[in-house]
Amino acid sequence: MTERIVYLDSSAIAKRYLAEEGTEAVDGLYRRAERRSLRIAFSMSNLGEVLGVAAKAQRLGRIPESRARTFVWAFLNETLKLRGLGNLRILAVRSDLLSRGVPLLFRHGLSQADALQIESCRDIRADAFVCADEKLLRAAKGQGLVSLDPVRDSSRIQDL
Repeated sequence: MTERIVYLDSSAIAKRYLAEEGTEAVDGLYRRAERRSLRIAFSMSNLGEVLGVAAKAQRLGRIPESRARTFVWAFLNETLKLRGLGNLRILAVRSDLLSRGVPLLFRHGLSQADALQIESCRDIRADAFVCADEKLLRAAKGQGLVSLDPVRDSSRIQDL
């Protein structure tokens, strides 16, 4: 059986650590990665973005500082754990991926960070791209990726 690889954007990763709609689908992916029945992947750039989500949630009063710290440490510890198990692949931010993403800035109106997500996912030939950002999902679909929203597509995510 071929190993399944699921690429997660920051918006999906954050759902693992902030309980909200779509959290259950992302939790299921992490549980399967821990059991070694699939691999999760994301870009090195997602590390900073996800930490920024915690800080922003705290700054906006969505979560208290203690919860933001718990979020950050849970994310970092789980990232290290899954890397140690060999079931998390963190892709380097490479110049070829950045340059391949430039046309997406114009074609889909994406940021460079979002274009990098699509190109990183394509580079590793992931089986699916999981993201909670509608604009990014549309662009990823336009680039031929199986693009799934953790809220709307939770049953499809479970079937990966």
